[in-house]
Amino acid sequence: QVQLVQSGGGLVQPGGSLRLSCAPSGSIDKVYNMGWYRRTPGKQRESVAFMVAGGITNYADDVKGRFAISRDNAKNTLYLQMNSLKPEDTAVYYCNYITPGNEYWGQGTQVTVSS
Repeated sequence: QVQLVQSGGGLVQPGGSLRLSCAPSGSIDKVYNMGWYRRTPGKQRESVAFMVAGGITNYADDVKGRFAISRDNAKNTLYLQMNSLKPEDTAVYYCNYITPGNEYWGQGTQVTVSS
């Protein structure tokens, strides 16, 4: 069964940058929508950024201007460039792919912003 494999993340100081990556472990159908979500303890998972077919993007208000979502269509790989990170960005981040017949989630990766 195909899985989404995430990489990146870790510990960074406030104001720093990180890049998350997400790629399928095998072949999947054409991906229409791709996105990044995050979860902090005691909160529901929330959308951070997503990209729909055609390249239209959408960002949560608190990451606009700091985060950038992008994709490599040839590799079906999704990226999240995170700049000017704040302590409140600390969370487990998940990638998500939606194809015509399936939905996939990454395993999650911890991002900790702390001095």
